[in-house]
Amino acid sequence: QVQLVESGGGLVQPGASLTLSCTASSRLPMGWFRQAPGKNREFVAAISLAGTLTGYADDVKGRFTISRDNAKNTLYLRMDNLKPEDTAIYYCAARRGVTGVYYTRDYEYTFWGQGTQVTVSS
Repeated sequence: QVQLVESGGGLVQPGASLTLSCTASSRLPMGWFRQAPGKNREFVAAISLAGTLTGYADDVKGRFTISRDNAKNTLYLRMDNLKPEDTAIYYCAARRGVTGVYYTRDYEYTFWGQGTQVTVSS
């Protein structure tokens, strides 16, 4: 069983930045998803095992940056120029997989963190 623990959420104003972290008990391909009230969970960003490949949802491309520190088994999501529509619970996810790919669909992931709330409001 893989354990994922997120941190870094909070309340920020529009235009602010925030960085989420997710510490994993194993080194795996990982991703970030989010779920806003009344909406389905949606893909945000994903990264390959080595961290050389990344993918983003269109509405966060250019504002969010996913990265990982494999020495610390930690995944990050740097969020810049936050908008009210970014308000959601953010989840990190992981799965067993091969190098050189990343995964963008929630059903492709096996392990999930507990989620961290991000609220963007003035």
